[in-house]
Amino acid sequence: MTLDLDGVAAFLRGQDVPVTGPLTGELVSGGRSNLTYAVTDGTHRWIVRRPPLTGLTPSAHDVAREWRVMQALQYSAVPVPPAVALCEDLAYIGAPFAVSAFITGRVVRTRAQLDTYSARELEACVTELVRVLADLHSLDVAEVGLSALGRPDGFLERQVRLWWRQWNEVKSHDWADATTLHSRLVAALPARSAHIGVVHGDFRIDNTLLDTTDVSKVLAVVDWELATVGDVLTDIALMCVYRQPQLDPILGLDAAWASPRLPSAAAIAQSYATRRGIDLDHWPFYLALANFKLAVIAQGISYRAADPTAAQAEEAVPALLAAGLQALGHP
Repeated sequence: MTLDLDGVAAFLRGQDVPVTGPLTGELVSGGRSNLTYAVTDGTHRWIVRRPPLTGLTPSAHDVAREWRVMQALQYSAVPVPPAVALCEDLAYIGAPFAVSAFITGRVVRTRAQLDTYSARELEACVTELVRVLADLHSLDVAEVGLSALGRPDGFLERQVRLWWRQWNEVKSHDWADATTLHSRLVAALPARSAHIGVVHGDFRIDNTLLDTTDVSKVLAVVDWELATVGDVLTDIALMCVYRQPQLDPILGLDAAWASPRLPSAAAIAQSYATRRGIDLDHWPFYLALANFKLAVIAQGISYRAADPTAAQAEEAVPALLAAGLQALGHP
């Protein structure tokens, strides 16, 4: 354990959260994302999220941001874990942390976990995932109190600029395809974003909690640290691009979301458009941007890798750059 449980308990008691005994806990997930702990006093159960111990990137590991998003969405159509308390006082455990209620659900990360489900069950699961994302994107940002979460004006232009800057910080060498893809993204940039809303930023099956007996029920969407207000088509495009086999070396496992047993990216995009009753205007641009973003993420993982497994993420880069170019009609 790297979590100061006495500090967590002291904070919770100060927030009038009932704590009936000494806390115990275990690390549920960690690594490059925020660290997630399951904590209990023997009567109550919570999830505690704190930034990683090393490689901290404030914008990507903002537990306060994700807690405030979950708090705002508590009574919306989007299922989220009930927000309990947020601690930004470093005196308690030496880092900010967020506490939410524990939800008994299943996280599906690997293809082996899909083996217990039929094709019909998996199709129903993806249909429900698309519905949840579409409902998120349909929310009135002001109504749920998240207007200050992001800057929608110029969102796409900033995204292209951001990921190009990130690429130049982490690239192992000059890649001609990256340069070409960036210039084609700039040329294809839509004049304006037609669909503004809450963007999750990392939506796929393993960032949800599914019902343990019915995979078609999403109990909660988690991992909101990248959430913002912006062009929501970037969200569904990334969800679709994640369906590629290049997700495996990026995550370092046989990713469930890259399974050929799930509906295709094209089918997911069409289902989303139908659900929302919209046209996916400039869709090639969004797919190309998502591929470029994922290539930069893969290169960044390899660049910062402390172990050979993570370093393999760079293997995904050439195919992702090529897919981005292909989306924009480049042979």
